[in-house]
Amino acid sequence: MGGEAGQSDGRTLLLSLFDAAVSAAHPDVCLPAHLPPPPNGGRLIVVGAGKAAAAMAVVAERHYRALGVIDRVAGFTTAPHGTAETLAGERPRVLGIVSARHPTPDASGVAAAERTLALVRTATADDLVLVLLSGGASSLWPAPAAGLDLEAKTALTRGLLKSGADIYEMNTVRRHISRIKGGRLRKATPARMLTLAISDVPGDDPATIGSGPTVPDATTLTDARAVLARRGPRMQTLGLDVPAAVTSILSDAANETPKPDDPAFATAEYRIVATPAGSLDAAAGAVRRSGYDVILLGDSVTGEAREVAQAHARLALEAK
Repeated sequence: MGGEAGQSDGRTLLLSLFDAAVSAAHPDVCLPAHLPPPPNGGRLIVVGAGKAAAAMAVVAERHYRALGVIDRVAGFTTAPHGTAETLAGERPRVLGIVSARHPTPDASGVAAAERTLALVRTATADDLVLVLLSGGASSLWPAPAAGLDLEAKTALTRGLLKSGADIYEMNTVRRHISRIKGGRLRKATPARMLTLAISDVPGDDPATIGSGPTVPDATTLTDARAVLARRGPRMQTLGLDVPAAVTSILSDAANETPKPDDPAFATAEYRIVATPAGSLDAAAGAVRRSGYDVILLGDSVTGEAREVAQAHARLALEAK
C-alpha cells in the first residue's frame, strides 16, 4: 500500500490504537463499578485532581443521580484549564470542577489544594471521603510547605526535570515539601477514605501517582536530600540553584511524611481502577485484530521523551 492512500490508512490505524488505549482507561469504563454508596448517616465528600478529574466528576455525579442519592454527595475535583469546557452539556452541577494549570502549577492550583484540605477537614467519623485521583494531580494540587512559596517550588521542579531526575526522584522531593502530598491529605481527617486512581506511572505505585496524597510514604527526608545531592551539581551547571527554603525544609524533622505504621491508614483504602498496562493491552489487541504482529515493550519504559522516541524508532526499523 503506497502513496497518500497508504499514509491515510496508516494514520487512521494509529489513531484507532490511540483511541483504544484511551478508552480502556476512560472513567466511563473503569470508574462506575468502584464508586461506593454514601455512608449510612453521613456524607459522601468527593475531592479529586488530575488530567482525568473532570471526566471522573461527570461519571461520579451521573452514577449518584441514577441511584437517587446525589443529595448526600458534595465536593469538587481539580482539572487542567480548558478540560471542563470540553464536557459540553454534561458538566456536573453538584460536583464542581475547579481549573488549574498543568504541568506547571499556578495560584489557582494552590487555592484548589487549600480548598480541598479545608473541605476534607470538615469530614467526621460518620462521613466517607472519596478521592478521585489521576495523573497530573501533583501539579494541580500544589501546596508548598510552610516557608516555601510557589515560585521557588516551581523553580526546583524545573531544575530537577532539566537535571534528568526521574518521576520517582521528583516525587521523593515533592512529597517532603508539600502540605498535601505524601499521605498528608489522608492525615487531614478522621473520616474513612477511599481513593480510586487512574495510574499513569510505570509499576502503578500509589505513592507515585499524584505524589501519593492519600497513602503512606516509605521515603524519608534523608532520601529527598540524597536526590538533591545527586542532581544539584547538574542543576548548578545549568545555572539553577536549589532554593534555600527547600534546604531548610528538608533539614527539619517536622516535615517528615507519615509512614506505613501510622494508624490513619488503617481506615483508608486505595484502588487502582485503570493502568498503563491495561491501555497497552487494549492497543495491542486492536493491532492484532488489524492483522499485525505485536512487539509489546510493556509499561516500564522511562526516560527523556526524545531519547525514548529515538530508541523506539530504532526498534521499528530493526523489526521492519
